[in-house]
Amino acid sequence: MESPDHSQLRQNAVYSREAVEALIAEGRTIIIVDDKVLKVDAWLKYHPGGDKAIMHMVGRDATDEVTALHSLEARQRMMSYKIGRIEGLWTNFVPPIQGGKFRTREEQASAIRPSTEKSEESDEGSEEPSPIFDAVEHPTSTSVYRRRQTGSASYTRSSSATSISSVELNESSKKPEMSHVDIQTGHVLDLDAFEYPPLDPQIQADIVQKYRVLNERIKAEGLYQCHYSNYLREVVRYTLLFSASMLLLYWKWYIASAAFLGMFWHQLVFSAHDAGHMGITHNFTYDTIIGIVIADFIGGLSLGWWKRNHNVHHIVTNSPEHDPDIQHVPFFAVSPRFFESLRSTYYDRVMHYDIFAKFLIRYQHHLYFPVLCFGRFNLYANSYTYLLSGQAPRKGPAWWTRWLEMAGILFFWTWFGYGILYCTVPTGWQRFAYLMVSHMVTMPVHAQITLSHFAMSTKDCGPAESFPQKMLRTTMDIECPPWLDFFHGGLQFQAVHHLYPRIPRHNLRKTQKLIQEFCNEVGIPYALYGFVDGNKQVIGRMADVGRQAKILAECQKQIAKSADWGMH
Repeated sequence: MESPDHSQLRQNAVYSREAVEALIAEGRTIIIVDDKVLKVDAWLKYHPGGDKAIMHMVGRDATDEVTALHSLEARQRMMSYKIGRIEGLWTNFVPPIQGGKFRTREEQASAIRPSTEKSEESDEGSEEPSPIFDAVEHPTSTSVYRRRQTGSASYTRSSSATSISSVELNESSKKPEMSHVDIQTGHVLDLDAFEYPPLDPQIQADIVQKYRVLNERIKAEGLYQCHYSNYLREVVRYTLLFSASMLLLYWKWYIASAAFLGMFWHQLVFSAHDAGHMGITHNFTYDTIIGIVIADFIGGLSLGWWKRNHNVHHIVTNSPEHDPDIQHVPFFAVSPRFFESLRSTYYDRVMHYDIFAKFLIRYQHHLYFPVLCFGRFNLYANSYTYLLSGQAPRKGPAWWTRWLEMAGILFFWTWFGYGILYCTVPTGWQRFAYLMVSHMVTMPVHAQITLSHFAMSTKDCGPAESFPQKMLRTTMDIECPPWLDFFHGGLQFQAVHHLYPRIPRHNLRKTQKLIQEFCNEVGIPYALYGFVDGNKQVIGRMADVGRQAKILAECQKQIAKSADWGMH
């Protein structure tokens, strides 16, 4: 048995980047947290948030991601997996799940690299450049953000971005002529990445340092503290909506009853979201029970599935290959990169850009809101797949959640499916209408979720980009008056939420002012739109991608007719 002194000496060993690389090449799951080297192989199957979130942090300094998503107690427990420490500024690897390549000790010693590597660097990005769809970068590009005239520290897209001549772009890029794409659209889609601070390690380290200082200020101002009186108002609202639905059901006003039930579910989602992030009691067990009661027992959805999905979303936000929240092919594509039939690392399958997708995506800007009306049915499918396919934790601190969730789903379909639809609503057509209306009324929450990301950058800036810069580059906030906060349920502050996910939603408006000051200090644009303008940005982005899909389809048709394959 290892002596305490020897164990302590081993845990204080300094690991070089090469030593960490070799461990990962051997299949070890290594992350860096607070300058500590953690080997978390044994924790993968126990992690309540799923293994995928951890896998995206392999070889990286995960301090900010871990701090943002975990309680102090959880972070302290992680130290039991410590095997050593690092010194100095850490240079991130690209994790294996994202395509990173790693050398064993023998390969490092003999300087032999795997022949499949493109640049013979283990920290190269997982995104391969596309000769068709990758936008051209040049340092003198026109700014795409300008300050709003309201005096706030917010930015909107500049209309001048769309006035750039495709001819000028092609001449200045010094790249081969892209004859079969809409160059202007491709350029505008990625312009939002140009105005951010450079990926120089020292600049990004300075941003991280200021971000951490801001976190301490937020703590000092008590913004992590949940004031339960705010939830008293929420409970009153929930009670009124559900009571109205049941009263109208008793009066046999079935459509009106279904509408109020949908509004009830719409509002409940916000509190389930708070509980999933431990933003109510800040206790894992208590918040998990609250979340399961709301999501499973009352809403028929799996909180565990949502947490597994949502944790990955918070780490690899807006990455076409990795973020499940933007992987909606064949219905939606927010980037032309989806035309390449990408493989989803979350779903472990290829998102085929097939004939069905080619047709739908051309018209996705028209189909956006109609498709969202059926979003709840997709949540059912994902939830039940999660619970029945073995994705839910079976060991560790969350072992019990799967059984409680399954009981909750059974309870939901008993009171809603059997009690209301079967026993109370009299006819088949009325049951169908009740089901559809109650579910379609929840559409705004799906629009609110997608609104904050669909119009933002999907560019892969590589492992050098800091956590705060990535979150602000890929997320927008929605501007609304305080009296409308109840309708948005905190989702209008998504940029704030992505930086500090555990802040209770009733404190997000106060936190937003601090975030705006931080953005001004470090030179990161803060994207803030009104609800209508934000939706216009989303529809505009989807129309641009749809136009690219149409152009690509026409080009392929012409190539097929001419049988001219050699030059394309």
